[in-house]
Amino acid sequence: MNNKIKQEKFFKDYFLLIQNLLNKMDYKKLMRISDFIENKIKTKKKIFVAGNGGSASVSNHFLCDFNKGIKLSSKYKMIPKVYSLTNSIELITAISNDIKYENIFDFQLENYANKGDVVFAFSCSGNSKNILNLMKKANSMKLDIIFISGFLKKKLKTKVKFHYDLSCQNYGVTEDMFSSFMHLISQWIRFKYSNYNKNQIL
Repeated sequence: MNNKIKQEKFFKDYFLLIQNLLNKMDYKKLMRISDFIENKIKTKKKIFVAGNGGSASVSNHFLCDFNKGIKLSSKYKMIPKVYSLTNSIELITAISNDIKYENIFDFQLENYANKGDVVFAFSCSGNSKNILNLMKKANSMKLDIIFISGFLKKKLKTKVKFHYDLSCQNYGVTEDMFSSFMHLISQWIRFKYSNYNKNQIL
């Protein structure tokens, strides 16, 4: 098999993996998560998003698409209050240096969150210490938790409102799905509260 054939097969296998995930998608659970987030925005609760590596970029993108996109599309009927806990490299490095890296998210949460707010966490492995500490702190502060993982191999010990595990060990594909979940929810809310058709939103 020459390199061009190998490359084509590699590319096809990547998208086939995504297709397989889409074929077994739990749309009812995604709809419940979406409705839950929409209600939290309506009731003016804060939504804190976090993740490591590629998931950190999804968290920052989440902030952009919700705080700007939904606000404008709904003509200010919906004003999300999304905070990305990965957004300040200055604060993250200060906490890492002076306390511990595993506390970069929960330490921030203490400053901003109130009872009834939401933590939306992304983790490919589902075992990142800073994400687990964030969820533990969220529980102690009586926050609701939405946890999206890629391939959590053991039972989740932390109490959460929603947990969606993709059962996919490919980090790139997992992060593609994280981004798709974020876009799906934000675009549904934009579509619901605007005069745009879905093709304009998408």
